[in-house]
This record gives sequence, C-alpha cells and structure tokens, in this order.
Amino acid sequence: MAQFWVVGGERTGTDIEQAFGRRERWIGPFGEYESARKEWERRSWNGAVEPRAARYRIEHIDPDSPPPCTD
Repeated sequence: MAQFWVVGGERTGTDIEQAFGRRERWIGPFGEYESARKEWERRSWNGAVEPRAARYRIEHIDPDSPPPCTD
C-alpha cells in the first residue's frame, strides 16, 4: 500500500544544504495524496512571514514496489 510523507523543514540560515540537509522532518504517513497535500500546504504557507523560510515536499513510497534502479 502506497504511503505519502511530507518532508522538509524551516530554514534557519542562508546555506540551503546546511539548513535543510540534516534537519528534515518526515511527517506522516498519509494514506492518500490529498491528505498529504493539505498538510504540505499548511506547513508551507500557513503563517509564513517569509515563504522561502519553509520548504517541504511530498514523497511517495510504495513498500510493495522494488526500489528504483540506480545504474
């Protein structure tokens, strides 16, 4: 069964890799994309003084599917 996760965080500095790289939060899982989208929207835009200060994305994980080939 597929799961959706909202992944990201709020930037605390100017270096994006440093600010998001190790502090990403995984929120979920959500059983439906629409539920994850609503949470993404809430975290990305709700009350943000500086929209670039928060950066989140939606990850889709299907444990029944094999991982993608990296070759």
